[in-house]
Amino acid sequence: MTESELTVAHTLTRSQPEGWTGYSQRIDRAMLEEFAWAAEERPLTFVCGPTPLVESVATICVEMGYAPERVKTERFGPTGGAA
Repeated sequence: MTESELTVAHTLTRSQPEGWTGYSQRIDRAMLEEFAWAAEERPLTFVCGPTPLVESVATICVEMGYAPERVKTERFGPTGGAA
């Protein structure tokens, strides 16, 4: 990808509506390798979502050669603590 390109890929993991043409899987390394910028481009990456998704995607980014300090994360959802 070049600096000015942006591709949005939607993936639904639980159920898909009739006629769905997007991905039907969890985000994995193969998907990131297909859509993400190359590590050599030093992308600034932001991963937001439930903790398991964030941990998985951020780990894959670092394994692909992304600089850990350029992979920003934000988690949401249950923390396991009582309110």
